[in-house]
This record gives sequence, C-alpha cells and structure tokens, in this order.
Amino acid sequence: MDAIQLSNLTKYYGKSRGILNLNLDIKEGEFFGFIGPNGAGKSTTIRTLLNLITPSSGQAKIFGMEVNQHNFKIRSLIGYLPSEAVFYRGLKVKDLLKLSADLHHKDCSAERAILCKRLQLDVNRKVDELSFGNRKKVAIVSALQHNPKLLILDEPTSGLDPLMQREFFHIIRERNEQGVTIFLSSHVLSEIQQNCTRAAIIREGRIIACDNVDALAKTNAKRITVQGKVKLDTLERIRDLKKGDDIFSFLYDGDIHQLLETLSAGTITDLSISDPDLDEIFLHYYENGGEQA
Repeated sequence: MDAIQLSNLTKYYGKSRGILNLNLDIKEGEFFGFIGPNGAGKSTTIRTLLNLITPSSGQAKIFGMEVNQHNFKIRSLIGYLPSEAVFYRGLKVKDLLKLSADLHHKDCSAERAILCKRLQLDVNRKVDELSFGNRKKVAIVSALQHNPKLLILDEPTSGLDPLMQREFFHIIRERNEQGVTIFLSSHVLSEIQQNCTRAAIIREGRIIACDNVDALAKTNAKRITVQGKVKLDTLERIRDLKKGDDIFSFLYDGDIHQLLETLSAGTITDLSISDPDLDEIFLHYYENGGEQA
C-alpha cells in the first residue's frame, strides 16, 4: 500500500504559485526525502497533505484515505514535526507533552520517558524558558511518543546541535526499521543522502526529479582538485571553477584524455579526482531544469 499518494496536487495563494500538479507515490515503510530550498514548495506540500490548508485542485491520500474526508482517522496515524514549533505559553514541558498524548487518547508515558532521556530534555522546565533547540526536542517527542505509522518531518534538525542531530537520526532510523514510513523534508542534502532510499527534488512548486538517492546522485561529472600551476583555457566542459592561491577545483564531464593532457602540460604538486556530492548534483538540477550532465 502507498503511505502517501499525491495526484496533480496544486495550491495557489491568490495568483501566487504554491505547488503545481504534484504526482508522488511513497510506499509504506519507505524512508523518503523531499529536497528543495526555501520557497520551493516543501512546506506547502506538507500542509496540504495534512489538510491544514485546502488544495486548489488535485488529491492527496494517506494510507489510501483522502485527507479531506478522513482527516480525524488519518491524524491518529501520523506524527508531524513542523519546521517551527509554537507551544502554549506558561506550561511545563511534561504538561505539554501529556496534553499532546491525551489528544491521541493514548498513554504515552513510557515512550515519552525514553525519548526525553535520549534527547536530554528537561521536562520540568517551562516551555517559555527553552532555547530554540530544546523547543525542537519538545516537538520531536510530541511527534513520536504515540508511535505513529507515518512520520512527516519538515526541516527536523534545525536548531539541534550535532550530537542531538545524530541521536535524532538514530531514533528515526530505528522507527523506520520497525516499519514506520518516514517523509523527510529538508534542504540539508547530507541528511537526505545519508538516510533516505528515495527522494524527490522540488523546484518552483514542481517536482523535477524523483528516483533512488544513488540514481539522483549519479553523474558523469567528476570533481577535480589540483594544486600547482595549470592553464585551463583550452579545456572544455568545465563548470563550478573555484580558485585559491595555488589550488583550484572544478567539475568536469569532458574527455578524460584531454583533461590528462592539459594537466600534464602544467606543474602539479597534488591532484585528486572524486565523485561530486549530492549538494553539487542538486545545484546542477536547479541550474539545468532537471537534466543532469
């Protein structure tokens, strides 16, 4: 069964574009990434999917149920982590988390205690006193404590320090291994590359690519880093050239023999050839409208 199914999902804000004709199928149990910079349409997609805003046209289903017809039942199956969490003022963390659990009509005390311990969250402090990172921890526990079948995570690690980011992803991967579907929306490409099996890239409200993460990252281009003095005037198919004092690097997808001839004509003290990372592939999708080199 598909955990998430979007069919020509479209949202306009007046005359302004939100998302346009999104078609997407995410299987139950997948760890799926949703990639795009701020303003690309990630949060609009999620809010429409959760029936927090009404689509202009198209359809969204979760576990085969249309979100605008079975909203109450669907919400019992979902854990949602927004990019910015806002809480009732004056409440202690423990009271806020219990309120969240009560809304699901579940006793989440055991799971809540485990999560708070792993995230080093002090439940006796008032929410107003917490830093942005600790408020994010509260939102994480609130989203996970009722053991949902589907986790929808919108920029989940913003505000978390590196150690907490690592622990967060340990928890999420454990849930996925137990069969929970993960929908991870992020502009941090390393999070997608290290955790997701499939991903979609959204650009100006449209999905421009959707595939296995390895396939999205596959390209003929190589990252060339050279230390020394070389003239690159005659070398074609170079992009993203970065220069330092005696070191420079560039992406190259031309003839390898021509590259070696050009480099051998100069004076080189060090050379490395590597695959580009997903960040560079992502930028190339954006610059070329979805066509890879």
